[in-house]
Amino acid sequence: MPSTPSPLRYPGGKSSVLNMVSEIIHTNNLSGCSYAEPYAGGCGLALNLLLKGHVENIYLNDYDISIWSFWHSVLEMPTQLIQKIIDTPVTIDEWRKQRHIHSTPNEHDTLTLGFSTLFLNRTNRSGIIKAGFIGGAAQDGKYKIDCRFGKKGLIERIEKIQNHKDKINLYNLDALEFFEKTDSLLSQDGFYCIDPPYYKKGHTLYTNFYKHDDHVELARKISDLETKWILTYDNATEIKSLYPSLKQYLFNLNYSAGVKRKGTELLVVSNDISIGTKINISKVAP
Repeated sequence: MPSTPSPLRYPGGKSSVLNMVSEIIHTNNLSGCSYAEPYAGGCGLALNLLLKGHVENIYLNDYDISIWSFWHSVLEMPTQLIQKIIDTPVTIDEWRKQRHIHSTPNEHDTLTLGFSTLFLNRTNRSGIIKAGFIGGAAQDGKYKIDCRFGKKGLIERIEKIQNHKDKINLYNLDALEFFEKTDSLLSQDGFYCIDPPYYKKGHTLYTNFYKHDDHVELARKISDLETKWILTYDNATEIKSLYPSLKQYLFNLNYSAGVKRKGTELLVVSNDISIGTKINISKVAP
């Protein structure tokens, strides 16, 4: 079985912070809780928490219709999706076809659009949909367009997720709408892990990125939530200023979008969340 449970490669993905988040869950007696992500993306962290038994079920939301279409296909049309993986050649001509499908979402059914997301994600540099394909036009380097499209591993991941579909709830809503729909449902035993688009480089990484006012509006909504939550962001002064009265920490994250490197990210937690001593983070405010 592949080491990461998600079929998607995701820039800024948080599956690498599994130990930190699972420790927060256990420290706050949230083991077996309902876990929710308003910006699910690659879902690596959520799936890890579910498959390793840290949480009972997961609520996944993504406003990007192409991302939602992929996950809907995994959950509801796995046989057809797997057949597409088997049958589709991983070539530059196919990449151009899939890019056209992805750029015209209203013209295609859910399965076709969802597969285009998977194809571009696995063939583009660092999994960034806006990027070009791996290896360049010449395809004469060490890494070629199909080097991240291991069909056997992708199929194994999809089958594993499908085995847990009764514990996965999928939404295609704006994040604020997702909070409106789920906050009262989750408030007793739920937990949000909120990972919005990066403040500084979001426009280069995501199809749906935020402007400053969007981050401000999100901060207002998060502050009103009844459900326990944690929030992760890029370490931006502008974001820190939006949560002045809440506990803020810095933690290290391994980035893989572009050159592999370590970076420092921001963690903000709701007032009813405790941070134990086993987590390697540093408190910065208040």
